[in-house]
Amino acid sequence: MTDSASLSSLSSALAAMVARAAPALVSVHSHRLRASGFVWKPGLIVTADEALADEGDIEIRLPDGGTRPAVIAGRDHTTDIALLRVDADIAPIQLSSTVPALGSLAVVVAASRGTATAALGMVSHSGGRWRSLRGGDIDARIELDVRLHHSQQGGLALDASGQAFGMAVLGPRRVLAIPTTTIERVASRLETHGRIARGYLGLGLQPVRLDDGIGAMVMNVDKAGPSAAAGVRQGDVIVAINDEKLSGVRALSRTLGPDSVGSIIDLAVRRGGEPVSFKVTIGERPEA
Repeated sequence: MTDSASLSSLSSALAAMVARAAPALVSVHSHRLRASGFVWKPGLIVTADEALADEGDIEIRLPDGGTRPAVIAGRDHTTDIALLRVDADIAPIQLSSTVPALGSLAVVVAASRGTATAALGMVSHSGGRWRSLRGGDIDARIELDVRLHHSQQGGLALDASGQAFGMAVLGPRRVLAIPTTTIERVASRLETHGRIARGYLGLGLQPVRLDDGIGAMVMNVDKAGPSAAAGVRQGDVIVAINDEKLSGVRALSRTLGPDSVGSIIDLAVRRGGEPVSFKVTIGERPEA
């Protein structure tokens, strides 16, 4: 096969791949912001939370040119996933749980004013689970070397076989793909509960260096929070959780995921230089 024939075959395959995904993509308009989204389940659209306005009405522009009002079913700032409800009969896209290999081709299929768009790039990083700056658990670190406009956030990232492996979003200085395993987990909770519960100790903490390691000094205490009820006071220094030495404040926050609410943890504390321990029942973080 000649080089031109190979390129023509690749071009045709990419165009067919985009055409298969495009019917599930929609435009999301919210208070001067434009984003993309995709149909996750009948009547439910997943989009990028960062690209969704905090106020005003939301309008969905469909592939057939029609528009529908939408309401927020739930949103999670920490994983950049928002779920919208809309009265529209559009077949959902099938998501794949595969994580693309480093260096593989990636196509971002999005929508602008109801019209499908596409951008071709490459997977520039493919790694394991990580935690976002806002504290969200992301199942895989996928970075894309692709140019992404703001309105394309919330679009689908496809691999060379046409499988949807994530949602494209704009991260700090790079384009990220929120993997489908994270989308399925978070969107399911949003559909059922409308929000993602987060663990809450009711403490304001500051890291401090100790002679034998790192601690977290309690700078303030929510008087109505679970730590206050257990007896933790301002000025206490937390040095261990469940008999494991503390490696930092971020390590403590990692114990406060959605599944932590209602569980009991042992806090080893130094108060005035003396060791004290408390059993704290993790509460649910109040909504902002």
